[in-house]
Amino acid sequence: MDSPMQYCSTRGGIRGWDFRDVLFSGFAPDGGMFMPESVPTLSPDTLRGWRGLPYTKLVVEVASLFIPTQLIPRKDLEVLVGEALSGFSVPEVVRIARLKDGLSVLELFHGQTLAFKDLAMTCTVRFLNYFLQKENHRATVVVGTSGDTGGSAIQSAKGLSGLEVMVVYPRGRITPVQEKHMITCLEDNVHVFAADGSSDDIDQPLRRLFADQELVKTYSLMSLNSVNWSRVMIQLAHFIYAYLELSGMEQAEAEADGELPELEVVVPTGGAGNIAAGYIVKQMGLPLKLVAMVNSNDIVHRAVTTGDFSMAADVTQTLAPAIDIQDPYNMERVFWLLLGRDGASVKNMMEEFQQSHRHSLPENHRRLLSQVLLTGTVTDEGILETMRRCWDENQYVLCPHTAVAVWHHYHCPHSPTLNRCYIATASPAKFQAAVEKAGLTFDLPGAVLELDKLATRYENLERSVNWCKDWEDRLREKIQSVSSVRKNRGTYYI
Repeated sequence: MDSPMQYCSTRGGIRGWDFRDVLFSGFAPDGGMFMPESVPTLSPDTLRGWRGLPYTKLVVEVASLFIPTQLIPRKDLEVLVGEALSGFSVPEVVRIARLKDGLSVLELFHGQTLAFKDLAMTCTVRFLNYFLQKENHRATVVVGTSGDTGGSAIQSAKGLSGLEVMVVYPRGRITPVQEKHMITCLEDNVHVFAADGSSDDIDQPLRRLFADQELVKTYSLMSLNSVNWSRVMIQLAHFIYAYLELSGMEQAEAEADGELPELEVVVPTGGAGNIAAGYIVKQMGLPLKLVAMVNSNDIVHRAVTTGDFSMAADVTQTLAPAIDIQDPYNMERVFWLLLGRDGASVKNMMEEFQQSHRHSLPENHRRLLSQVLLTGTVTDEGILETMRRCWDENQYVLCPHTAVAVWHHYHCPHSPTLNRCYIATASPAKFQAAVEKAGLTFDLPGAVLELDKLATRYENLERSVNWCKDWEDRLREKIQSVSSVRKNRGTYYI
């Protein structure tokens, strides 16, 4: 019998944790990120068996590889994932738009907040609630967001009295729809902060909070960013789904050699959670060619092309705000896999990066990275040009983030024998200003129009000379006060 899946830190200080431990953690206690100690391999026979599965069932199959049945029995897992993915606006949960000239767009945005984060977030919150109910326990979720993660966390966890949810977003750097998905939630267990800074600024006090192990243990502090392994784990499924639907594997089977064909997957990239998921799927045996497309915040592109893994002086505000990120923290998972799970090397690299915001990849590391990841960078004008061209040729409106990926289709010709998939991370409904700037129109869904009529609630985190410490203190105070309140009111599960 196989031993249950266990998890370790990318920095080498932690081993042997189980899925439940990792689910309730943010960063590992040694500052690293959790990864499975071994990555399961998917055989061609397994992939053939999965072809044609509904997306929800595919998610169950993928999750069952990483969650032992001793922790969540298969029947319970099926119920949890089924419930999590039942509220999407299309019955198939995700959908592929097959457009002209081989342009295939995988739409991952049919959840409540119109972004791909809803897929993994709804499942992760169901897993959390499952354990909380079982153990009669409470937890505090703290999330920094560049736009979409916060709204998704709030909508997935609102009303669950075993979870307190604290979200911090960068004021003025996200769209009105993204903001309204957060500040219009008035549930008692939701606490929203608008910060005068970038999403990278927000990450600094949050890291300090998670580094305080006494605080983490006392208040069961955890993260729902893609720092959380469960988020990345669920995201594996859409790469596998894309492969099963678009690689042409059934055609390859009919040919003599029967080798699995390659699929190129192009991803708009910010925090690099999707890219980390894609690379893990590649390690599982799927022949993926991964392309990370970035906007003017081009740290991933510079790391791959020149070895310069360094933050720019400031985060540039672009038309694709959810990927306005200079600290692509999930690259730590990529580096760990790339360097053969060498925790000591990753620890040295990432601690240097966190302290100085700079790191120069040795040429042999850069070369390894460039062999598994292609990159490109797109200006705001390139985003608008791509949105217009896609509309002109297909009458299909892209969100600006998806346009960052689809720019690659128009500017990087490829062999007709290579199939491609472009990841659509959000609905254009969330980015109406960019749609209008491109000279296009998009009818807003009724649920988005309704947001304007709702009351709002949030607190400000203002910039000060010692802003990082001030924000940390404010958030720490809130964690302690909401814990005190909920102890007095008791916990009732829904």
